[in-house]
Amino acid sequence: MESTDLLKQIEFIKEVDKLKYILRKTKLLNSDRNENDAEHSWHLALMAVVLAGHANFPIDLLRVIKMLLIHDIVEIDAGDTFIYDTQKNHSNTEEERKAANRIFGLLPEDQASELIDIWEEFEEGQTNEAKFARAMDRLEPLLQNTSNNGGTWNEFGVNYEKVYHKKQVIQHGSDSIWQYAEQLINESVEKGILKK
Repeated sequence: MESTDLLKQIEFIKEVDKLKYILRKTKLLNSDRNENDAEHSWHLALMAVVLAGHANFPIDLLRVIKMLLIHDIVEIDAGDTFIYDTQKNHSNTEEERKAANRIFGLLPEDQASELIDIWEEFEEGQTNEAKFARAMDRLEPLLQNTSNNGGTWNEFGVNYEKVYHKKQVIQHGSDSIWQYAEQLINESVEKGILKK
């Protein structure tokens, strides 16, 4: 590999360190500290390793891990959009596309192209790998909110219907994890930490 490639890769590595400063609305499990995007991405990647056997279909685990490690890198420029935001839709935006091109564009062309493709695959959510990766992305905040007595649901007035609708994505990646998630949602209603 040419030294110019190495220098580009080092610049990318330095740039993505900024992910540690992007705070999410959700708080760490059993904590009042907000999670940052780097912690979130690491946790999802490890969840995928541990839970891969629950996928509805065979998956390329390395591709899933790559997706989970890079899916929020665009938030360095675009910021974190809360999944229940009522002003801004939580979907691929032009802002995120610009961020993907800029940040991944720091890498040598072949790597930049690969990571943009993987990022787009996650956003579109159509492949087996993307479906499972998105299941992990929706499960983690559910675990956090149930451990924090409703956490961001209570803080931002999010009700059962919104939670149930957003979390149903889990089913596309794993029926068994969805059954567990659905049970957590229903138990949260029973406990009074999620309003119906």
